[in-house]
Amino acid sequence: MKRILLKMSGESLMGKQKTGIDPEMLNAFAKEIADVNQQKTQVAIVVGGGNIFRGLKGAAQGFDRVKGDQMGMMATVINSLALQSALQSMNVKARVYTAIRMEPVGNLYDRDEAIEAMENNEVVIVSGGTGNPFFTTDTAAALRAVELNTDALLKATRVDGVYTADPEKDPKATRFDEITFAECLKNEYKILDLTAFTMCKENDMPIIVFNFHEQGSLNALISGKKVGTIVRN
Repeated sequence: MKRILLKMSGESLMGKQKTGIDPEMLNAFAKEIADVNQQKTQVAIVVGGGNIFRGLKGAAQGFDRVKGDQMGMMATVINSLALQSALQSMNVKARVYTAIRMEPVGNLYDRDEAIEAMENNEVVIVSGGTGNPFFTTDTAAALRAVELNTDALLKATRVDGVYTADPEKDPKATRFDEITFAECLKNEYKILDLTAFTMCKENDMPIIVFNFHEQGSLNALISGKKVGTIVRN
């Protein structure tokens, strides 16, 4: 693949902690991304903010939903800056874009500028979600993947693909190597939130679900090996 959009959850950065960022996990993920960057694969990243603050959870606890989502957007910026710093410590050029104006923390997101940065072998980290409340970082990832014309949206998880049931709860669950968008909808397999999933389906953007916690998985996927589950039309 020439150009990818990697969607990471904020929770993945917690490691064994209950909140925040585990430096060991952060550096492990950055190393995987750095290895892919060295292969000249163009990389864009959207990382969630659930390890710091999740808007929906805040709303359930009494926060105004719009304010809660805005706090969640700020959490994604913190994670993005941490990832940028880790990549730069590995001599990888990385640039943070924000969906709302926040200079000098990051550049205001501009599609053409982001593509140019990737073509110059910079890792592009797009933070702040879509810049709007009521939209998840899944939807932001789908939107950026389509805008940036990536070859696929890579959904980084802790399981190695799409299963008939939750493999952590059901030992009889079986994994798919490949599945269609229609089959996922019919069987209610939750890959991304429905808005993000529909955007990928309508724009013919493949989704690859893989275990990012398995060392070398991203590199193997980029190299063309069968890793995880691919979802497409």
